[in-house]
Amino acid sequence: MQEQFTCAKFWRCALQVNPVSYNSSYRGKDHGLDEVTYNQALLDKCLELGVDVVGVADHGCVSSIDAMREVIQPHGIVVFPGFEIASNDKTHYVCLFSEETTGQQLERYLGNLDLLDPADGVRPSRLSSEQLIERVDQLGGFIYAAHCTSDSGLLKNRLHHVWTLPKLRSAQIPGPVDDLAGVENDFYRKVLLNKNDDYHRERPIAVINAKDVAKPEDLEQPGATCLIKMTRPNFAAFKVAFLDPGSRIRLNSQQAESPIGKVLRMTVTGGYLDGVRVDFSDHLNTVIGGRGTGKSTLLECLRYALNFLPKGQQALKLHQEIIKENLGRAAGRLELVVMSSAQNGKQYTVSRRYGESPIVRDLDGNVSTLLPRDLLPGIDIYGQNEIYELAQDETSRLQLLDCFLPQDGDYETKSTDVHRRLIENQRKLAKSFSDLDDVKAQVDRLPKLEEQLRGFEGLGIKEKLAKTSLLAREREIANTATKSAQSLRDALADFFDRLPDLDFINDEALEGLPDAAQLIAVRTMLEVVCQGFMGHLAAMTALLDKASGQLTAQQDAWQQAIQGHEAELEKALRALPSAAGKSGQEVGAAYQRVMGEIEHIKPMKIELSTHEGQGNTLKQERRNLLGELSDLRGQRIQALQKAAKRLNRRLKGKLKVEIVPEADRSPLLNFLLECSLEGVKEKRLAWIKEAETISPLSLAQSIQNGSADVQRDWDVTQMVAEALTKLQPSQLMELEALELDHRVDISLNVAHGQADPVFRPLSKLSTGQQCTAILHMLLLENVDPLIMDQPEDNLDNAFIAERIVTELRGAKTSRQFLFATHNANIPVFGDAEWIGVFTTADNQGCLELETQGSIDVPVIRDQVASILEGGRDAFIQRKEKYEF
Repeated sequence: MQEQFTCAKFWRCALQVNPVSYNSSYRGKDHGLDEVTYNQALLDKCLELGVDVVGVADHGCVSSIDAMREVIQPHGIVVFPGFEIASNDKTHYVCLFSEETTGQQLERYLGNLDLLDPADGVRPSRLSSEQLIERVDQLGGFIYAAHCTSDSGLLKNRLHHVWTLPKLRSAQIPGPVDDLAGVENDFYRKVLLNKNDDYHRERPIAVINAKDVAKPEDLEQPGATCLIKMTRPNFAAFKVAFLDPGSRIRLNSQQAESPIGKVLRMTVTGGYLDGVRVDFSDHLNTVIGGRGTGKSTLLECLRYALNFLPKGQQALKLHQEIIKENLGRAAGRLELVVMSSAQNGKQYTVSRRYGESPIVRDLDGNVSTLLPRDLLPGIDIYGQNEIYELAQDETSRLQLLDCFLPQDGDYETKSTDVHRRLIENQRKLAKSFSDLDDVKAQVDRLPKLEEQLRGFEGLGIKEKLAKTSLLAREREIANTATKSAQSLRDALADFFDRLPDLDFINDEALEGLPDAAQLIAVRTMLEVVCQGFMGHLAAMTALLDKASGQLTAQQDAWQQAIQGHEAELEKALRALPSAAGKSGQEVGAAYQRVMGEIEHIKPMKIELSTHEGQGNTLKQERRNLLGELSDLRGQRIQALQKAAKRLNRRLKGKLKVEIVPEADRSPLLNFLLECSLEGVKEKRLAWIKEAETISPLSLAQSIQNGSADVQRDWDVTQMVAEALTKLQPSQLMELEALELDHRVDISLNVAHGQADPVFRPLSKLSTGQQCTAILHMLLLENVDPLIMDQPEDNLDNAFIAERIVTELRGAKTSRQFLFATHNANIPVFGDAEWIGVFTTADNQGCLELETQGSIDVPVIRDQVASILEGGRDAFIQRKEKYEF
């Protein structure tokens, strides 16, 4: 296989394929194929099913392996030659060897295994199971327990002392482990899950499917193949996979889907990393290397290409310096190929030259209007020490939780709508209060004016100016009539403005729609209705115009009539006698003024009750709106608390999240300070923070009830209570609708190992512990990648090994990760699918294809040991000192 492989992936392996003669020799059936036809049919089926590795395992016979290998191997399928053999306790095993092993070598291996009759593959070896496992290991081979739950199987034979041998690393079953539930009192399933004390292993056994393949069609059965993760399919990588079966061995029934949002490839042109190309794994990627080799530069370039700026100020400054130093001087260019979660798994290319904005192109090369943020909206990127910086800021820490708590757009919409209606209600109430006060002030003048009028009557003026009150009343009626006509005209204009515009349903809008015919019928109906309304409006306008002309003529006639009455009154005024130093005409004019004011105010008594009724209606509307807002807030709190419970289940034993409703009192405190309460400054408002619970709405209700209620309900001094009761109605209405934010309390389990959990709030944790808590949240499920530079900084090594790496191993199957690290736990125990080893040459960062791969590649393994462990000798010395 000449292809260059740079990251580990799962390869489909058929590890118990038999040669042409097996079917007739051991099953008594003839498939009707000669050796050449059989091998070709086997190759065709492997290519059809995507089988990458074939393990050949006839019973004690290896004579047909070379012929099969000559047909299969040239097509890129790796062949592990081997055989099936029985121990002297009649337990069956499959033994596989390197792809380079010749048929002659296999014959010698069979001789070393003490077969009773080499010509009869069914007859057992003289070796016990323990001896057979040890001998195969010495020969450099790989052995697994064949059909362990069936006749002649290791578990069927109940050989628990063999099962627990460390050098036996794998056992074959016919299908999923769950298919064995309840079989023989659940014995097999519990043993395979390492839950049977008698069969308990320090390292759980690797369970594989490798059904006997007697004819090519048998490969189609799900139990005939399994998935094994390797960088390049070869025997050395194959054996390494069984050292970490939890990460590298999968049954077909366990196959996990790859994450949707991911960075597939990155290419750098120009600058310090000129020529670097990375084809990332879908899962865990780690960058290692000495200081200054380019690890951080790679991550910051990736961030720059996507235009995701750091959240912390120091991190932003460092990012800008790295980009300028390593990309800017050469006007470098970056290119990413990404698969977008937000765009339904579509692939895009993102390119960016230094000093320019990113350009997004689709697969056809067309420049897209989408931005990188539109492609991977949930991506998390954190530079060196950026988590440390965020850990110092409470707001930033809590923002990290936003994506895990319900983003209830419906709540936001409804809440905004209620607040809008409350503001409108407040405006109407304020106008209603103002109008009511104005009318009430006028009506309150009426008794005084009536008393003045009685004083004039004592002078005998009433009889002489009897028409004065009647004429004043006429003027009020005439004025109201004029206003009524104008009100009708305004109403018609407003109605006309509210007629719908039907352009939304014109021919252009309907073009190409599958149900256009039905929508045209809807449009026709609307047009008929609108035309009908227009006709009625035209008729009403014409009616009003005609009436207005008649009204003007009638008012002119009324004006002429009243002018005659006014002439009579003028004559009567001149005939009035003088009184109290005023001429009769002056006394009469004063009488007319008082009478006019009285007639003007009298109708306001009815208007007063109308205003009071409107005010009561608006108050009820406000009570309903406040009730609706309270219900919405309650629903929101309930949704947040449910989300916190779900989050706690996912973080069980690591973090605890608690929602504290309306815990942020600062909006209330700031509001009251802005109200400039008499004699009340911030110290006198300390009760706001000290109260166990507080609600702006309940506080407003207490204020409306009076100072005594305020003192009793909120335990404040009389001075504070009285100052609060002096708030204006508009201020009280603002107070009623005030929103207090909820607080999210985060606590970390600081206990190590299997000790009982000890949770401490984030505010009382060390910086390293705060960073650990943040990492726990960042590792939660997300459809887009997590990219971090040295996540181990400021973290306890035990936390990395016990928690972070454990979470990584589970999360990487559904999310892409990219870490630059100096900590061996992450790439080794996290079993990184891609490890890139950076070096320097000629003041340039280098990442050669040969230094990219997984831990199963010898050169990668040696580099990891050298860079992260201090070399093989240092690692062995530490191991010996620890006495492990």
